[in-house]
Amino acid sequence: MDKKELRQKGIAKLQELALHKGKKQEKETIILQLLFASRLWQEANCIAAIRATDIELDTQPIFQRAFQEGKQMVAPKALQNRLLTFHPVVEDTSYHVSNFGVQEPLVTDTVAKDEIDLLIVPGIVFSSRGYRIGFGGGYYDRFLMDYKGQTVSLVFNEQIVEDWQPEKFDLPVKKIITDYRSEVVYE
Repeated sequence: MDKKELRQKGIAKLQELALHKGKKQEKETIILQLLFASRLWQEANCIAAIRATDIELDTQPIFQRAFQEGKQMVAPKALQNRLLTFHPVVEDTSYHVSNFGVQEPLVTDTVAKDEIDLLIVPGIVFSSRGYRIGFGGGYYDRFLMDYKGQTVSLVFNEQIVEDWQPEKFDLPVKKIITDYRSEVVYE
């Protein structure tokens, strides 16, 4: 199966899960508990995450918990040259919805890549080895090329698919946390 087909099937699975709000919330609770209990979370001072769309794992509790714990949160903006920049956000930061349907912060200050301790990497389909298929723009693949910090993806079990091969430019995340398995580690 090619990436385009896997992406379409993955989006359909996420849309289906989003229709079952109670089930989705249960899965999110398990995943977030594992994240917050992890060494990755506890040791990170600066955490990067998107403001999720309705079909993705709700990242709002991540932002809230980070603010409560005094951690710095940064959110991405997608630039026209297919690069990501990350911007510091606080509880009352204003956002606008990008062409991709993602909320991006309306702030201009940026945070250097090497200041981000933990990058929560989104995606649609994941292999158990940490490879991912995103929405197709390659933004995170470009960012990960020289990113030295920790990476984790928060994944519903429905997103794990094994029958595909990553391309040579694909970079795996170091950890996946799912509602089905405890932490899975790749290093």
